[in-house]
Amino acid sequence: MIEAYAVSDVRAIEAEAMGHLPEGTLMQRAAEGVASVAAARLGERGGSRVVALVGSGDNGGDALYAAARLAADFEVRVVLVGEKAHEAGLEAARSAGVDVILSRRGPVEAMGEADLVIDGILGIGGRPGLRDPAEQLVEAIPDTAYVLAVDLPSGADPAGEQSATNAVFADETVTLGVAKPVHLLPATEPAVGRLTVIDIGLDAALAAVAPTPAVQRLTTDDVADLWPVPGPADDKYSRGVLGVVAGGEGYTGAPVMCVTAAVEAGAGMVRYVGPPTPTALLRAAVPEAVFGEGRVQAWVVGPGLEAGDDSDDGQAQVRAARWALASGRPCLVDAGGLDLFEEADLPLPSPALLTPHAGELARLVSRLGDQGEVSREEVAAAPLRYARQVADRTGATVLLKGSTTLVVPPTSSGLPVRSQCDAPPWLATAGAGDVLAGLAGTLLASGLDLLDTGSLAALVHGLAGAAARPGGPVRATGVAHAIPAVVADLLRR
Repeated sequence: MIEAYAVSDVRAIEAEAMGHLPEGTLMQRAAEGVASVAAARLGERGGSRVVALVGSGDNGGDALYAAARLAADFEVRVVLVGEKAHEAGLEAARSAGVDVILSRRGPVEAMGEADLVIDGILGIGGRPGLRDPAEQLVEAIPDTAYVLAVDLPSGADPAGEQSATNAVFADETVTLGVAKPVHLLPATEPAVGRLTVIDIGLDAALAAVAPTPAVQRLTTDDVADLWPVPGPADDKYSRGVLGVVAGGEGYTGAPVMCVTAAVEAGAGMVRYVGPPTPTALLRAAVPEAVFGEGRVQAWVVGPGLEAGDDSDDGQAQVRAARWALASGRPCLVDAGGLDLFEEADLPLPSPALLTPHAGELARLVSRLGDQGEVSREEVAAAPLRYARQVADRTGATVLLKGSTTLVVPPTSSGLPVRSQCDAPPWLATAGAGDVLAGLAGTLLASGLDLLDTGSLAALVHGLAGAAARPGGPVRATGVAHAIPAVVADLLRR
């Protein structure tokens, strides 16, 4: 599991470590790590020219010492962004023969010659966005240069909550000691590029300070510890019975994909509640399913559900969905199910995992909050902020779907946010959310908690999307059918 810590906790960890080390030790370790990664990338690309953009803080010091180390083998220039720089680092760079340039008015010729650019402008104390001359310098980085950010891309929000278009978009970020929220959250992760964590000896300090991670990310090595594997005494009931209230006469495919995914993910039994047409389709497509209400361990409510359907069948489906939401059983609520509760219904009576995309979350925030209409674009710019608002208001855990998926529990839980980025862009296709709902519903019915259910389902869903058609387009049903082999491979790790 990758764990990222809030900026205040990182400062406490570093202070604890520095209290037991000679002055400057952590910076020298950081510089050695940055220099080694830079040298490796130059070797891979056949490059020889390095430009380091250096600000006034400790990240600038790391970059200066790294530049001094690289000068023995490469042509290195430093561009100072502003009037001040880390004095000892600057002296080390000059002593190593590094050409130091002061930029007061934007781009310099050195930028166009760079094979690799080290971004040491801002650190974890920086604010989102860049200002001149840094912004002009970053704009002048040639497209052919490999951009290596020190600790975080300058201009990216260290807390990872707010996106910024005028930030460094790195090919790789070398972070020092521990990851920070900026590296794992969707508003800022696109700027991070490849994430490399350099060990600078913070483990003892981390144990002493013992902060709670702000963000976690499951890796493939976590799956075997979390996935519900049946034992010899299990039967279909003990493995988990999942109830599905999905679809209607207008959206008949959603329940097929949802129930297919649940069966492929290993549900002990799936009960489907729905109108005639999707029921008939499911009888043919998923003969393992059973039909009608009955005892379940968890519910999936909402894929393909039309809350405004005034027909007899439509209203019967809405009543079944409302009954499931009020049953006290854990519920995954998706798509049309998200339209079934209002502010007066909150907090939700059953443990719930809400699974909106950005547009659905915008509608939820607009409906349940007191800030008026919120747009999809506003949610995309600050996804954690809005997901947390809905989690706190409803008492539910919110899984916000996207290229980086957030799983956000209520603040009162004291639990960290989970962030998963495991899916290929090809997975942005109709029906993929229905497959995720069935997969996550199976995990919920097995007894996993809401946070583990959401993050584990997002990871496996993403990997199944990649496995269904490696490197090419996928259809949602193909993703569902890829789940068993993906899970089997993960359990063998």
